[in-house]
Amino acid sequence: MRALGILVEAPDTGVQWVPAGGCDLSILEGSSILITGGTGSFGKAFIRYALDNLNPQRIVVFSRDELKQYEARLLFDNDERLRWFIGDIRDQHRLTRAMHNVDYVVHAAALKQVDTAEYNPFEYVQTNIIGSQNVVEAAIDTGVKRIVALSTDKASSPLNLYGATKLAADKLFQSANHYAAGYDTRFSVVRYGNVMGSRGSVVPFFRKLAAEGKSLPITDTRMTRFWITLPQAVRFVVDSFDQMKGGELYVPRIPSMKIVDLVEAVAPGSETHEVGIRPGEKLHEEMISEDDSRRTLLLTDRYVVLPTIADWGDFVAPEGESLPDGFAYRSNTNDLWLSSTQIRQILEELD
Repeated sequence: MRALGILVEAPDTGVQWVPAGGCDLSILEGSSILITGGTGSFGKAFIRYALDNLNPQRIVVFSRDELKQYEARLLFDNDERLRWFIGDIRDQHRLTRAMHNVDYVVHAAALKQVDTAEYNPFEYVQTNIIGSQNVVEAAIDTGVKRIVALSTDKASSPLNLYGATKLAADKLFQSANHYAAGYDTRFSVVRYGNVMGSRGSVVPFFRKLAAEGKSLPITDTRMTRFWITLPQAVRFVVDSFDQMKGGELYVPRIPSMKIVDLVEAVAPGSETHEVGIRPGEKLHEEMISEDDSRRTLLLTDRYVVLPTIADWGDFVAPEGESLPDGFAYRSNTNDLWLSSTQIRQILEELD
């Protein structure tokens, strides 16, 4: 099994999280894969990893922006294993057509901006909730084997509408295993926090301001966040396909960082100023709430949140360690931390 990372003891910095390397065979090898939202940051990183490591029969890229698809075709040099479907997950008929003869699906399509969701709430409901149910329906109807849906830390104890729609999507995917009980299709969810290197990451924004000699805006100096890079997120999703039986919600065991340490790593010595937490934003990220932790198991490199009800007949909980009473997986109470030096080293490797 591939591991997302390993925990090591370092004499100078204590416990560290180190990304794992190498890969074993995956069930995705030689298969037909569809990814919704395939021209986003995660989608392009997943496609690159799959083309380089999984030898797919074909990858169906499903997204609604023709310009991004054109740019992605150039990025991947018109690789003959890629198929390009213009479509919206709000359109179940189009999804059904695109999933014909597909073995595995990564559901990455979503509307994601917190403040935009507050102004356009039902648009987020239609894409993140109704669109996700359309993915469920199309996958069952076409005989897809396994689906992994991407979630977000904002779906845990949601404070904003975006998080609420993603929590609903998580519930739809876990419960979809009941809906598909008489079929072979199985559904699981992967949840992680902010991705360094993704579109909308604060890193290039900070770098731009620092290059212009401007002060860097910090929402709150106390703020903490979980840390995961795009390559790590992709490997975690691939691993989850190999491990899943259906119904699991996987959360990677990853380090936290302080926002002030990120600023120091990106732009050492730069001036900063506090601007306050934006509407709907949390001071600290949470990926597993205290209530959910009572049905969560700890594995080597991940937590597994078990479904509330699992009556579809073939669900088997993995072997893992139960969590202590009162546990919640939050970025400020995490036992794994990155220093500004470690953050800088990782960013240099990503560059």
